[in-house]
Amino acid sequence: MKTSHKILHWSPRIICILAILFISMFSLDAFGGDKSLGQQLLDWVMNMIPSFVFIGLLILAWYKEFVGGIIFISLSVLFSVLVFLINFNRNQFSLANSLLITLAIGLPFVLVGVLFLLNHSVKKKIKQSAAAF
Repeated sequence: MKTSHKILHWSPRIICILAILFISMFSLDAFGGDKSLGQQLLDWVMNMIPSFVFIGLLILAWYKEFVGGIIFISLSVLFSVLVFLINFNRNQFSLANSLLITLAIGLPFVLVGVLFLLNHSVKKKIKQSAAAF
């Protein structure tokens, strides 16, 4: 396998793991305050639901790149809309701040989906050219 194919194979996986770690970092705000340890753990688990969803999706995309890529893009767009609405409406952030936060959280997952689709396409072309010989 060429080096460029290895990079294309591993880059969506590594970017996805880093993006999941990034969004998981925000769940740590569940700890602290006046709540009991049980309530803090429950809050943490609730905040980790998006991370758990993306971990499951990464496992799917690891083996089924085309399906995973489509779902990553679709789910990322949906997730980005939700993040934008929460920040703009509920938290009363400005439009610019809401868009910046949305891009920082959603764009890496859209990139991951595109890279999975691109990797699937390259592998398919390699298989077709190998079958032609």
